[in-house]
Amino acid sequence: MNLGQLQNLLVSGVVTSTLLAMSQAPQIRRILETSLYAEDLDQAELFYTTVLGLKLFTKEPDRHVFFRCGDQMLLIFNPARTIKETEVAPHGAKGPGHVAFAVPMTELDQWAARLRAANIRIEKEVTWPKGGRSLYFRDPAGNCLELASPLVWGMRDQQA
Repeated sequence: MNLGQLQNLLVSGVVTSTLLAMSQAPQIRRILETSLYAEDLDQAELFYTTVLGLKLFTKEPDRHVFFRCGDQMLLIFNPARTIKETEVAPHGAKGPGHVAFAVPMTELDQWAARLRAANIRIEKEVTWPKGGRSLYFRDPAGNCLELASPLVWGMRDQQA
């Protein structure tokens, strides 16, 4: 569609009525679950429970380990299994994923010390121009993990 066709649709009201209907749609309020992928789920379970202190919620050997993270869930799947799913939609990923965990700015130095004590290399520490700070490191599967103050996104820091 070129610019002229889009302008004609706007004038005719087609796009306007669609945008109006979309504005009246129910809103998504938060992310309920986030998924990462790892072939060695035992190693992932050990890392996420001992290094990050997440509580194991459930697991199925060779398929998944699920962790509670506040009022949200972190799901770690074996992509070789889930890409062949039939009960739910097939899913998987190749290459490293990324997830950022919210932590208060005042706790980031403690987290850095904890990671170093566990021999986890911090790849990057970033102080963001608009506020907040992030620590980047890897899980055993190579996923890029971030510990970040919500200030990074202009959100309140106390409820990290």
